Amino acid sequence: MPLPACFQGTLRLPVIAAPMFIVSGPELVIACCQAGVAGSLPSLNARPASQLDGWLAQIGSAREAANGNFAPHGINLILHASNTRLEEDLALVVQHKVPFVVTSLGHPGKVIEAVHGYGGVVFSDVIHAQHARKAAAAGVDGIIAIAGGAGGHAGTQNPFSLIREIREFWSGCLVLGGAISDGYGIRAAEVLGADLAYVGTRFIATTESRADPAYKQMLCSASAQDIVYTDAISGANANFLAPSLLAAGYSPELLTATADKAKLKDLASEAKAWRDVWSAGHGVANIHDTPDAASLIGRLRTEYVQASQRPAVA
Repeated sequence: MPLPACFQGTLRLPVIAAPMFIVSGPELVIACCQAGVAGSLPSLNARPASQLDGWLAQIGSAREAANGNFAPHGINLILHASNTRLEEDLALVVQHKVPFVVTSLGHPGKVIEAVHGYGGVVFSDVIHAQHARKAAAAGVDGIIAIAGGAGGHAGTQNPFSLIREIREFWSGCLVLGGAISDGYGIRAAEVLGADLAYVGTRFIATTESRADPAYKQMLCSASAQDIVYTDAISGANANFLAPSLLAAGYSPELLTATADKAKLKDLASEAKAWRDVWSAGHGVANIHDTPDAASLIGRLRTEYVQASQRPAVA
């Protein structure tokens, strides 16, 4: 399917580096965009809110200096009522004419109107086909399907199933996320019917990432069996690294349905979700080092080309 105009001719790889809470900053976004991958960050990573203005100016300056050799950058906006910064952050997005916006947890109508007003595009992330139908009806430009095995607030549906189900009714730009850590996974997403791959966990383990060095090392040491899917940390189901859960006092017994809720509440006040309890997806199985973003993207491209050249079975 046709990519939005801002993506055409700017990508070395069909990839969006996913916006990751606390982890993604302007350094990672700029490095990704310079290397030919769309970079993004959550607006809430900028604290205080006024810092977002400076970050967007910094990214904009890097974009201008690149003379066209810069993939599009995006901002993730949380639409839930608990986000008291939404109006302020959206105003900055409009002011800086951010090429694309990713919306989460809410109806994107108001954001679509504002972003389309300056020619930007809006993606909505979903974990179920019914969410995708609602996003399509709202008028989004793209749908990001977060399948089972993704880091953060992921769904549980297998990517083979989820992407094909959405493709039955959605002909627009479609992005697939979930355990994609190498170029073979990027190519597989395309074969399934996605236009772009959404890669998060792999970019945590890069030099430009703002993740704690111990977090990066834990990613390199972890296997898929170390990923725990639980709602005990933030109230919504998400994937976390088991060693970080244990370090924060979350024993396996506390993560069951019959857990001591009072004890969980006490732990939550001491171990901040995302800051001290670290998220990751099943893609940790293929993460063994922490290169800079440009080197990683070069490696992903080599693998992607190799996967694309594999002969079909006769």
